Amino acid sequence: MSTELTVLALSGLLQGLQFAGFSIAANRQIGPKLAMGPRDNVPALTGVAGRLHRALNNHFEGLILFTLAVVVVTAGQQGSALTAACAWVYLLARILYVPAYLLGWVPWRSLIWAVGFAATMLMILAALF
Repeated sequence: MSTELTVLALSGLLQGLQFAGFSIAANRQIGPKLAMGPRDNVPALTGVAGRLHRALNNHFEGLILFTLAVVVVTAGQQGSALTAACAWVYLLARILYVPAYLLGWVPWRSLIWAVGFAATMLMILAALF
């Protein structure tokens, strides 16, 4: 398996861990009765649960672009040391993003996000050229 596909698989596992963390925090905040119900009137999540939810959604958005980059690199047989390094940078940025969001690291959270986004865009550009 290529490095880029390996990192994509690890990114999927990270997404799963983020989902589990968010689910636990959200269920603690809203209580089991509401969590197991139809959730027609779920209150806004705040604090840790709210931050975990926003970080999770942000990773869903980033993972879409990263998956696209991995597909372009892999299907186009354009894998290189650069695309492999970019994939690892993306994953590291996503790992760091979670505590940065939870702990409110300003402006580091935004900078960490930008590094992961730039790595993804560089992968796509590298596959094109």
